[in-house]
Amino acid sequence: MKRLLDTSLAFVALVALGPLLCATALLVRLILGRPVFFLQERPGVGGKTFRLYKFRTMRLSAPGGAAGGATGGAAGDRALAGTGAEGAAAAGAATPPDARDAVATDAARLTGLGRFLRRVSLDELPQLFNILKGDMSFVGPRPLLVEYLPLYTEEQARRHEVLPGLTGWAQVNGRNAATWEEKFALDVWYVDNRTLWLDARIVGRTFVQVIRTMASGHGVSQPGQVTAAPFAGSATGGAAPGAAAAQAATGATTGAAQPPAGGAV
Repeated sequence: MKRLLDTSLAFVALVALGPLLCATALLVRLILGRPVFFLQERPGVGGKTFRLYKFRTMRLSAPGGAAGGATGGAAGDRALAGTGAEGAAAAGAATPPDARDAVATDAARLTGLGRFLRRVSLDELPQLFNILKGDMSFVGPRPLLVEYLPLYTEEQARRHEVLPGLTGWAQVNGRNAATWEEKFALDVWYVDNRTLWLDARIVGRTFVQVIRTMASGHGVSQPGQVTAAPFAGSATGGAAPGAAAAQAATGATTGAAQPPAGGAV
């Protein structure tokens, strides 16, 4: 049933948002040049990789001609220009030894158009094609980097038991303002408690959050980062991270994971 809904809604969304997608692609082409799209292999359900689509938000090099990050040119953009909730993590995956220089370089490569696209999540819209292909769902844990797979605890790796999503439970409960461990705990909570009604709530809260983010910018990035610091593994080893994640997820049902008193959807 969910797959049928995903396919139907993605098709309708692509038709309805076609003019917006074309206009965004044209702006990226005129301001940033080619390529218009950012493509990267990301792990999906069961850890199987697929090619993720996004609009490009970074220049191929920083102003003055310095190549972005560890790899310059188009290859550097593919490696570093991850956008949206997990975008700076993509930058971190190829970060040179001095991480501060890498963040500064990525910040210089990020354009005004790119900041706007990220702020209103327009850079994510090409993932509607991923949903049509069956790589993704509208709702699920966000697809992160392949390099993170060996860093997950057994509990955290459970986020790959379902299709990754265009939005997710972690995205409407903190986005990049939350720590990696908090986001993974919310992802696992979603895996264990997913229903179509919960998906509808998440989609509704996503629209509310996008509007709030447009006004405040809160949650788009962590302090001192283009979006978020790269995940380097949980600080505590063994079974402890899994237990902590389970505890945090349980807390989500009574605390952070419930709609705020202010009446969010």
